[in-house]
Amino acid sequence: MKKVAFLVTGLNSGGLENYLLRFLTFYKEEISATVICKGGYIGDLETNFKELGAKIISVEIGYFDPAKFYELYQILMTGEFESVCDFTGNFAAIPLYLAKLAGIKKRIAFHRGSNNRYKETPIKTLYNKTINMQLPCAATKVLANSKAAMDFFHKDSWKRNSKFEVIYNGINAFQFLNSQENLREDLLIPKSAFVVGHVGRYNEAKNHSTIIEVAVTLCRNNKDIYFLFCGKDVYEQLKTRVEEEGLNDQIKLLSHRKDVIKVLNTLDCFYFPSINEGQPNALIEAMIAGLPIIASDIDPIKETVPKELYDLLVPPLNKELAVNRILELKEGKIEKLILKDWAIKHFSHKKWFEQFYSKL
Repeated sequence: MKKVAFLVTGLNSGGLENYLLRFLTFYKEEISATVICKGGYIGDLETNFKELGAKIISVEIGYFDPAKFYELYQILMTGEFESVCDFTGNFAAIPLYLAKLAGIKKRIAFHRGSNNRYKETPIKTLYNKTINMQLPCAATKVLANSKAAMDFFHKDSWKRNSKFEVIYNGINAFQFLNSQENLREDLLIPKSAFVVGHVGRYNEAKNHSTIIEVAVTLCRNNKDIYFLFCGKDVYEQLKTRVEEEGLNDQIKLLSHRKDVIKVLNTLDCFYFPSINEGQPNALIEAMIAGLPIIASDIDPIKETVPKELYDLLVPPLNKELAVNRILELKEGKIEKLILKDWAIKHFSHKKWFEQFYSKL
């Protein structure tokens, strides 16, 4: 078995964490995984990873903390790892230098977002620029799950260097589509209702502030429209707003669920107006589930959908246009493009997982 160290911030449910969980599930007989959580915490997927036999280590690594870097070096030095993969993009530079010092021959940096995901300050910007320049020296491979990410972090240089490579997300569609059940009865949603939904943990990039405004407008003016949110922290963050609007019956809030296919089976339309993304698993899963989608017109999403869908993409902050597009879809005024077959083929887990595995 390959002994591999995977470095992540933590293991709270999200696109990267679920991607890694699916990947290790696919290769559970071939990879002995150690997951190092650099944020100093583990998260709600800890049990899922341990069930696969993964060893989990938490070590909080800051920007300038020699003691913690030395602790990480000791872990890498004594782990007898064949390869190490750090999923924190530019911030992989120092850990991968430590891996190089520890004698690990295969050192992979993996960008999972298409822009900086921190609040920029002059010091942080300088630090990020410095480690960005060092990343190709520390890594033997620099991967990203979108061309948009490569363009943002490495401009045109990545196109001229074989060390850089785009590896898209892979989803095992047949394992994912393991249920025809939905949640309408459980959530008291009429069978005749038109249900719009979103799946994703609550954070700024997912644009929940726009989503809730669109949901309130749709549900306040259309008693046959329901809206379903699903994701970590959405209940806590949106509960008060929904109650204030008196829309508890029409706007349903669910926390993270393992049976996301039941959530998707409940919907008639998937609304995904992210402000930025790497490559969104939730959007891919919605397409695989056969749902019509209304999504934002940002480059990473354009890279994730076929060109015939571009006319249905909307600026992420344009609430009025999103409301109109969803109503047009409901009323049959625009074509319901079903992308299931395209998505299953384009995001074949076997193809993309094998490409990633070959780098380890």
